[in-house]
Amino acid sequence: MREPQYPYTSTQAQTNQRLLQRVFSWMFVGLSMTAIIAFALSLNPNVPKFLAANPLVFYGIVGLELLTVLGLSFLINRINAFLATFAFFFYAALNGITFTLILAFFELGTIATAFFVAAGMFGVCAVLGYVTKMDLSKLGAIALMALIGIIIATIVNIFLANDTLTMIISYIGVVVFCALTAYDVQKIKNMNEYASQYGEEEVTKLAIIGALMLYLDFINIFFYLLRIFGSDD
Repeated sequence: MREPQYPYTSTQAQTNQRLLQRVFSWMFVGLSMTAIIAFALSLNPNVPKFLAANPLVFYGIVGLELLTVLGLSFLINRINAFLATFAFFFYAALNGITFTLILAFFELGTIATAFFVAAGMFGVCAVLGYVTKMDLSKLGAIALMALIGIIIATIVNIFLANDTLTMIISYIGVVVFCALTAYDVQKIKNMNEYASQYGEEEVTKLAIIGALMLYLDFINIFFYLLRIFGSDD
């Protein structure tokens, strides 16, 4: 079902610009929070050691992350903007804790390489998603189905511990989240067509959910590239 079309006005243009600015601003702040927390905690070698020695704590945090994302995604229309913003940054903070352990297994050069390549790939896909005239809905649906396959394969590989399968999953994961980046940017762009019909509260929540989508895309591209580049670490 297509979104309703509204006459384009100067007020809408201002709202559109404000929405896009907020989406990328929230995303940048969320990523910065994750990076700062991960870096600060990694300065204390006891933190990653504690997480490694207590897998229940680590997976408990991962579970809380999942619940936060699902809760924010499904309850975005029922909560206010303040709570949505808090949930987004709470998730970013939790991710900083889990990345403390993940980054402990890789060298700094590998982390830097994965980050800059991820930033480049994300940027290219975001631009493509914004400027293309093609409807990326089918691409998004295929990518989401592939994502389900990745999740299943990852769970299976926990028990198999197969390095080859890990690499295959990682390469497919990069492709899938690059596709989702283009799809999500186009989806956010389409929000602009009717964002001016909403009040400040609703626009803020749209920006938060858009920032969450792009945050997840970037983090996963970075994570899978980290596994690819760090396979020899």
